[in-house]
Amino acid sequence: MAASRFSQSTVVVTNHLQEFLVNRNVAEEDGVRSVYNVNNASYRDLSDTASSSYTEMTTTTSMAYLPQTVVLCELRHNGFEECSPSAPSDTGIVSKWRPRDRMKTGCVALVLCLNIGVDPPDVIKISPCARMECWIDPFSMAPQKSLETIGRTLNQQYERWQPKARYECSLDPTVEDVKKLCSRCRKSAKSERVLFHYNGHGVPKPTLNGEIWVFNRSYTQYIPLPISDLDSWLKTPSVYVFDCSAAGLIVKAFAELHEGSASSITPSMQDYILLAACEAHETLPQSAEYPADVFTSCLTTPIKMALRWFCTRSLLHESFDYNLIDRIPGRQTDRKTLLGELNWIFTAVTDTIAWNVLPHDVFQRLFRQDLLIASLFRNFLLAERIMRSANCSPISHPKLPPTHQHHMWDAWDMAAEICLSQLPDLVEDPNREFQPSPFFTEQLTAFELWLDHGSEHIKPPEQLPIVLQVLLSQCHRFRALVLLGRFLDMGPWAVDLALSVGIFPYVLKLLQTTTPELRQILVFIWTKILALDKSCQVDLVKDGGHTYFIRFLDNVEAYPEQRAMAAFVLAVIVDSHRRGQEACIKAGLIDVCMRHLQGSSPNDAQTEPLFLQWICLCVGKLWEDFFEAQMIALHADAPAILPPLLSEPQPEVRAAAVFALGTLLDVGFDTLREVHGDEDGDGGDDEKTRAEGIIVQNLLNMVSDGSPLVRAEVAVALSRFAFGHNKHLKSVAAAAYGKKPQSTSVFTSIPALATVVSCSGYTTPHCVPQGSVVPSVAPLLRVGNECPAVARDGRVSTSSPVATSGLMHGLPLSDDSSLHSDSGAVNDCASNGVLNHARPKPLDNALYSQSVIAMCSLAKDPSPRIEFLGRKVLAIIGIEQVVTKPVKFIGGNTCPSESAVPSSSSLAGLVRSLSWLELNGGHLPLAFRTPPVSPPPRPSYVTGIRRVCSSLECRPHLLNSPDSGLADPLLGSPSASATSERTFLPQSMIYNWSCGHFSKPLLTCADDNEDVNVKREEREKQALEHIVKCQHSSVSKLHNQIAGWDTKFETGSRTALLQPFSPVVIASDENERIRVWNYEEAVLLNSFNNHEYPEKGVSKLCLVNELDENLLLVASNDGSIRIWKDYISSGQQKLVTAFASTQGLRPGARSVNAVVDWQQQSGYLFTSSEMSSIMVWDLDKEQLATSIHLGSDSAISGLAASQVHGGQFAAGFVDGYVKLFDIRTPEKGVASTKPHTQRVVDLSFQPGLEPARIISASQAGNIQFLDMRRNKEKETYLTIDAFRGSLTALAVHRHAPLIASGSAKQLIKVFNLEGDPLGTIKYYPNFMAQKIGPVTCLTFHPYQLLLAAGAADACVSIYADEISPP
Repeated sequence: MAASRFSQSTVVVTNHLQEFLVNRNVAEEDGVRSVYNVNNASYRDLSDTASSSYTEMTTTTSMAYLPQTVVLCELRHNGFEECSPSAPSDTGIVSKWRPRDRMKTGCVALVLCLNIGVDPPDVIKISPCARMECWIDPFSMAPQKSLETIGRTLNQQYERWQPKARYECSLDPTVEDVKKLCSRCRKSAKSERVLFHYNGHGVPKPTLNGEIWVFNRSYTQYIPLPISDLDSWLKTPSVYVFDCSAAGLIVKAFAELHEGSASSITPSMQDYILLAACEAHETLPQSAEYPADVFTSCLTTPIKMALRWFCTRSLLHESFDYNLIDRIPGRQTDRKTLLGELNWIFTAVTDTIAWNVLPHDVFQRLFRQDLLIASLFRNFLLAERIMRSANCSPISHPKLPPTHQHHMWDAWDMAAEICLSQLPDLVEDPNREFQPSPFFTEQLTAFELWLDHGSEHIKPPEQLPIVLQVLLSQCHRFRALVLLGRFLDMGPWAVDLALSVGIFPYVLKLLQTTTPELRQILVFIWTKILALDKSCQVDLVKDGGHTYFIRFLDNVEAYPEQRAMAAFVLAVIVDSHRRGQEACIKAGLIDVCMRHLQGSSPNDAQTEPLFLQWICLCVGKLWEDFFEAQMIALHADAPAILPPLLSEPQPEVRAAAVFALGTLLDVGFDTLREVHGDEDGDGGDDEKTRAEGIIVQNLLNMVSDGSPLVRAEVAVALSRFAFGHNKHLKSVAAAAYGKKPQSTSVFTSIPALATVVSCSGYTTPHCVPQGSVVPSVAPLLRVGNECPAVARDGRVSTSSPVATSGLMHGLPLSDDSSLHSDSGAVNDCASNGVLNHARPKPLDNALYSQSVIAMCSLAKDPSPRIEFLGRKVLAIIGIEQVVTKPVKFIGGNTCPSESAVPSSSSLAGLVRSLSWLELNGGHLPLAFRTPPVSPPPRPSYVTGIRRVCSSLECRPHLLNSPDSGLADPLLGSPSASATSERTFLPQSMIYNWSCGHFSKPLLTCADDNEDVNVKREEREKQALEHIVKCQHSSVSKLHNQIAGWDTKFETGSRTALLQPFSPVVIASDENERIRVWNYEEAVLLNSFNNHEYPEKGVSKLCLVNELDENLLLVASNDGSIRIWKDYISSGQQKLVTAFASTQGLRPGARSVNAVVDWQQQSGYLFTSSEMSSIMVWDLDKEQLATSIHLGSDSAISGLAASQVHGGQFAAGFVDGYVKLFDIRTPEKGVASTKPHTQRVVDLSFQPGLEPARIISASQAGNIQFLDMRRNKEKETYLTIDAFRGSLTALAVHRHAPLIASGSAKQLIKVFNLEGDPLGTIKYYPNFMAQKIGPVTCLTFHPYQLLLAAGAADACVSIYADEISPP
């Protein structure tokens, strides 16, 4: 929408998306601008009068002279022609967060070599010495019983982390025992991971070769077990835990083993993980404060180990009873208990340390791939901290960086101390409630502080894994979700980070909750996730998450912006996902969407455009290529509910509605059509056919929409229609091309077009949109027989035009009876794939004819993207194939479909009514010019048509079959897949483009506007200063040439324009070459072509958004409007938008000759041509605002829009009339007079704020001063006879009392508003004198006393007063 800036008002826009923020009212202030303070000292160079005038006019002038409307600055205008937006992706980098191969540890082998009572020969123990194994004193019972108890306890400790795994224990084994154990485990685990835990406290250290020790049968010898054997028995994937002294030797041996065989094994075979208790040169701690298996204790009982270790180093060590640690109340899985909270905090701390220290791929593999491995590595971080304090360094493969000094351990120590301080009281009184630790609250506060000051360019928040853990708690969940939503809103990088942490399963699980306050933020979070990664659609459907969003969408109490997010989520769920489509259909999504669309009234200010846009996109994706859903949509009356949205002011909504209607069209390759065809019967087909007719008619109404975004979707939708009704459209084309040349207009032979004379949505009954059909089309004349339906078995009636082989191949019909045989029709249809797909029933021939015209209109669209799409649509119906083949006309033969084509005698009126179809007036050289009523014969008709239509260059390889003609090779291969067919069709971009909205920040206002506002304020101040100078200037002469520029235009300078705030002049010639020149530095800044099409001719140049980042509007003679940005920088110009502004020609008109003018105050573009109406385009809405019927036989030759009174403009006519219009009045026309006897060359409003005062100039050379408010006798109050004929140009300064007129006789005259001549600029033949050619254009600088003049000799000169301007 246009940005309206008013100095006296403050507009506060509340963002509903932020209402769920805790204790936070966020509002966005847009358009806040203070009135300029007038400092007279700044203007001492002005007279006192000027200063006082400036003060008085500050308020009035800032509103009248400085328009506050800014248009064409939305996201859709940022490189529409070049952009290739992408939808949420399901492959590539964005899916790296998802563990590709989720692993599971299926079997655990526990090998304990303790040999209780016998110390290894290489170990000398201290006294007292560490003795505990699995928290059991091995000497407290018999050795064998002790060994079994320790083994059983270790088994139970591992089961706490992986209860579903299979466990096998081998106590003091032999080599053979270990081999059998490994073989059983691998066989049991299959492809799952096997964990091998080795406790070697009762055997010697590993050998230098990395061999571990076991026993012989009689326990008299230690037997070495090579690591290579162990590796060959367990294979991969596997994980090894080695709890013994010098365990680093084993890790080294493994590394050497796999490095040597790396070239012969695959990466999956290298999937092994090692955890070792110490380095190769280290011995396990023997201090009595540790258990003997301190490494194993850290891995399997981390909370107990961590608390005991902490107590020895805290202030509690003197008073605390260590035995209480074994009596901590609660369960580890219950977070509401003390033990559960300790385990919860420990998990959060270790996860956070790992995520902040490890590379993300390593973190994913070790902490998110396997639950048991994740637990072991969390506990391994604890082992590193504890054992490093005893001068041992646990090692692993893959190797981890040091983490024992990470500051998050301090947070753990504090949480542990708070919990332990309550332990004695809790043990004494079991009914006493414990006080939860402030750990999570404090961490969320730290995360919130990061959000207030963080960005993508600094270190990510280290608390992100803690936020994940907090989601598990109801008391912290809401705040955590809000903060998570704020983080995700920072951009796709934040979403990727959150997903890599592992947030996905948590937020997926939360969709099963029914808590009302979580709904808004959950919808927001899922919006951000799906905006990045589409692959989550599968998970949502699998878990039934789609119903959550359907219920939210149906909740009228939610804000429309939030419901739009729900619609977006549902659109992604059904996007190219059949299971998602089926699930949403079953859940009644179509009825929900139709109900809300039906309840929203068009142009209702309360209706959120984003909500309407995404409802349309959602249903469009829901029934796209899904026949069952399309039939449900028809029963829900979708073809009647969606069309009112086509008149919405937002182009995005109109484009989305076109997309939804287009996807309702049956392309013909949905397999479900065959399945449901018999069920629906002819009734279903008839309903489908009627609906398609309504849909296509509505699509045709949008061909002339002002937004390229909308027209692109129309082209895509018509391509679906062309594909589904391929043969019927081709028969219409064949009827046009396959007849004898009775007229030079190709489309005069298209049936049922004689009545297409009215224009939908436009007030004039005589204007037909260029290449479109109007909504309120009168009942169309049916000429001949209607095409019969194509049978479901693919057989086509022989009376149908489609059944004719000659037509299908683009050839005239012959006498060959085989062409009329039923078998021939069937064979031909089969060769074109009709037997493979159930084809839609034919529609009315008139609709097909209108569709062909619309397709041709799109193929010559001013927008290159639309033009490309239009050519692809024409290629689908084979137009260029028809005309590039020689057409042989066989006298005396008539084609079976000829009855559907009017005779030449009945086409006279049709020819006149179709005179607007001036295809040669566009950029495609389709010489379908309207001939006189009785045209002479044209024997070169066929050659001309072949040459003309071959210029379309629509030659996709799929249509280049030498025998194809009108037959479509796309349908020729019975084995062709639906996917390959669909890829040929032009692809819609509105869905992908719209998805980008949700990837951008939605909760915070952008700071970019601040710089823009400052720059505008400076320009407003500068403009006001110059306006005051201009209004009080006293120009004596205006012939001081300060710059001269040879533009090197071959056809001379046609138009010129001066930039308001930089020394730049823009000029164009008849070939629409645009050149930009700095007249102070005499440097060419840029040069580019407005377009590359053959038909040339520029009508006018205008500046849009003059006080902001202005755009260059280039109006062509054919009525095409193209608006450029960044046009000053060489090669950087970008097309913002383009459309055809004139719709239709008056009877007898030979060319368009468009005239335009732009009014910044209202945002309106006024256009007319050789037509009987004036079109008023709203560039903010990019649609036709109104059409003013003139009721005159004379064409308009000039238009002038008031720059101070929005909606007011004047028109000059060829017959000398001048008329004043105001679109704010019901009758539009205000006054009319005829001050001239010849053609009005140009006209303009007089400077100042008075309305209805106009200056007009005629070709005869006289300039008339008009006051349209007076009576007829006094309307003309001043006349200047500037020239005796040959007046070619007129310019009136916007603020200064200056008028300039130019003549073809190389003469420029300047007058004031009283008619007094101020100077003459003419050709001087002598050396060093100024030389000007025949004047073609004049323009004043909007705020300075400068005049630019363009001449037929390609020179552009700039003139100033005697004193050069500042």
